[in-house]
Amino acid sequence: MEGPAEEEKKKDVFKLSHDRLSVQEVVEAVTSTSCGAISIFIGTTRDSFEGRKVIGLEYDAYEAMVQSELTKLSVDIRARWPIVEHLCVHHRLGWVPVGEASVVIAMSSPHRHDAQQAVQYCISSLKASVPIWKKEVYETDGACWKENAECSWGGAKDREVGLVMKAEESTTGEAGPKLMSPESIDYFQSL
Repeated sequence: MEGPAEEEKKKDVFKLSHDRLSVQEVVEAVTSTSCGAISIFIGTTRDSFEGRKVIGLEYDAYEAMVQSELTKLSVDIRARWPIVEHLCVHHRLGWVPVGEASVVIAMSSPHRHDAQQAVQYCISSLKASVPIWKKEVYETDGACWKENAECSWGGAKDREVGLVMKAEESTTGEAGPKLMSPESIDYFQSL
């Protein structure tokens, strides 16, 4: 007679990628025979914002800190929803054209309610505390670094200058955030 099946170890998967995100890869990362629910959030690039035609988004990140913050977030999620079996967060960096995914989050749990709540909490918390920056690129009006409304280290929603210096104004010629506001620096130093 065989002994009881070994309990599957819970796993957390985080990935930053310059390549197109695969929803199937994220789903496979959280699939478990002990779970009856997989909840997914897919954030995509929309084609307009406040009457301006968007042609794409560009993401940059403080990659070492992203991993640290996502690990803290997974610990928080597991404390709030201990029944969540697996969680996976993939976030795109670099250029993301209209219609493509910027972020894919999935979680599995025995029942849907816990996974659904945990996914919603995850995307809101990610936007509030994980240092990933987004620049909207417009068809005719240039581009603008955007601050999430949930962002805990900034001072104003959708501020064009302050959280980071716009790439167009950078003297280095490199794309991506160059300077953080004093509020951002204080926030990161407090961690």
